[in-house]
Amino acid sequence: MSLDREEHLPFLDLGPGADAADVRQAIERVLERGWFVLGPEVEAFESEFAAAATVRHAVGTGNGTDAITLALRAAGVKPGDEVIVPAMTAAFTGLAVLAAGATPVFADVDRDTLTLDPAACEAAVTSRTTAVVPVHLYGQAADMAAIGAAAARHGLTIVEDCCQAHLATAGGVPVGTLGAAGAFSFYPTKNLGALGDAGAVVTGDAALAERVRQLRNGGQTHRYVHTLAGVNSRLDELQAAVLRVRLPRLAAATQARRALAAQYRAQLPASVTPIHERDPGHVYHLFPIRSARRDALQAALAAAGVETLIHYPIPLSRQPAFAHLGVRDRCLAADDAAGSLLSLPLHPRMQASDVRRVAATIRAFEEGQATA
Repeated sequence: MSLDREEHLPFLDLGPGADAADVRQAIERVLERGWFVLGPEVEAFESEFAAAATVRHAVGTGNGTDAITLALRAAGVKPGDEVIVPAMTAAFTGLAVLAAGATPVFADVDRDTLTLDPAACEAAVTSRTTAVVPVHLYGQAADMAAIGAAAARHGLTIVEDCCQAHLATAGGVPVGTLGAAGAFSFYPTKNLGALGDAGAVVTGDAALAERVRQLRNGGQTHRYVHTLAGVNSRLDELQAAVLRVRLPRLAAATQARRALAAQYRAQLPASVTPIHERDPGHVYHLFPIRSARRDALQAALAAAGVETLIHYPIPLSRQPAFAHLGVRDRCLAADDAAGSLLSLPLHPRMQASDVRRVAATIRAFEEGQATA
């Protein structure tokens, strides 16, 4: 029997919300101006997002993957270099390294937080390693103090993958400010989402920011003068206008996410394990739990009308796209997590009653399994 709208709890709701009228006005403003690429809306958003991220420079790009790639290139990463990447993340992090011409080297993750394990990171360093891309996974910052210390010992450039971590902090310091640059995605599902693909590089380095601006626009220094082999990855005016409307709402939405996460942690049974919160600067882009009976639990939640997803079922070290690289070290923590992770719905449009419903369904499943 199909579930009606009231019975179904979606993993995410991207339909028109409280900002709908403002979004439509922003779109109309761009349409009336008739300027659609690299115009005043992009410039304004770059300034406003830089202020929100507490950095001097933000440079809009076509998407978050390009933001990582261009940040690496602007920071001096070149073909033949190796770049350390955590094994547990979206494949796009590793693909961005390949797009920069470098070789991604996958290091294992911390078993509790699933962010890059600093010891595994340091063990992966070779004479060809020039950079590391720590991923602030699910909205929680990686252990940047330890990773930063390891990078300093080996002279590595840090480019932070902040694509899931808008306004997150590490030890009270905003992500994106802890290395040479930070890369953000504004894909519609992100905490700050556009109506399509969009991204940005943030940095305190004026020269690096200028190189990203040049690279994103075909390597041009002047119109029709291409001094670098750049790409076409320009944030468009429509997306920038929408992001400008949504940015002022991000802090309140982040607080709502944290409140929902706290309710989950208080109500879930001990037989399932949420990813450990190491840092209170966590912004809860996702709320994954670990269950020894993940697939059966997901089916039970689906039968109760609760949509869930898995982030991520295949570690990068096992992805076919990277098979040609070989595996230097087994990523045991990532392998173990991939078989047990399940992301529960968590977004600012949810209510406390939704959390209670999900938690009650999980408790019922766990109790039924225990008595079976």
